Amino acid sequence: MAQERARANGGTLVLRNEDIDSTRFKLEFVSQMIEDLRWFGFEWQEGPDCGGPFGPYHQSGRFHLYRAALEKLRHGGFIYPCTCSRKDVRQAASAPNLGEDDEPIYPGTCRNKSDEWRVTSDVNAVPAASSPATRHPSRPVNWRFRVPDGETISFTDGNLEPQQFVAGKNFGDFVVWRHDNVPAYQLACVVDDAAMQITEVVRGADLLVSTARQILLYRALGLNPPAFFHCPLMCDESGERLAKRHDALSLRSLRASGKTPESLRQECF
Repeated sequence: MAQERARANGGTLVLRNEDIDSTRFKLEFVSQMIEDLRWFGFEWQEGPDCGGPFGPYHQSGRFHLYRAALEKLRHGGFIYPCTCSRKDVRQAASAPNLGEDDEPIYPGTCRNKSDEWRVTSDVNAVPAASSPATRHPSRPVNWRFRVPDGETISFTDGNLEPQQFVAGKNFGDFVVWRHDNVPAYQLACVVDDAAMQITEVVRGADLLVSTARQILLYRALGLNPPAFFHCPLMCDESGERLAKRHDALSLRSLRASGKTPESLRQECF
């Protein structure tokens, strides 16, 4: 769909290698990804294999941009340090139900502690030790974006038309920088899409709520968001969307099983 949209509008298709998670990324995956996507029929004009005016197209080479954005958010008071783990958020007695995308809504445990924290340029800032209540934490620190509770985030999707999500109800304060010193998906995408002058983002309908989060980041960073076009997801015979967490077959596995690009595209669209 992204390729069709780019062609229909005389645009440029961009391939970006999201390789910032060292626990998942392996160098050999890049060549395999490019080979599989070419086999499927994708033809991009900018990417890690062919370059372009807004490189590098590997996220691992763009950390300076993510750090600069993080500092801007920090100085603007949009983010705060948080020592809560995912398990803490899930188990919090006061935590609301899951958000629209099945992500637990953050209960705000660390939200009002930000004034007690010694804020430095280090993304792994720790609390000042001036009082027992603000001693150094023994747990890793994430940075969360403080959403404007009660505000309705609206946008018109190119495929699904008007969308509305309420901050604090449909989604909560979200992580923008992880404790292992890696930018979160939301921040990295916003920074890259803006820097690469992306005019339309085409992606799955499971990321509609992420768009609402990212619109808040665009606003906080003083950037104009692109247009968005969310597509239906490819599902298996039982109606379950194909995803790694459900042990779904990869494109390479489908290819090895004898599937053709044509048959897969028919199943998708």
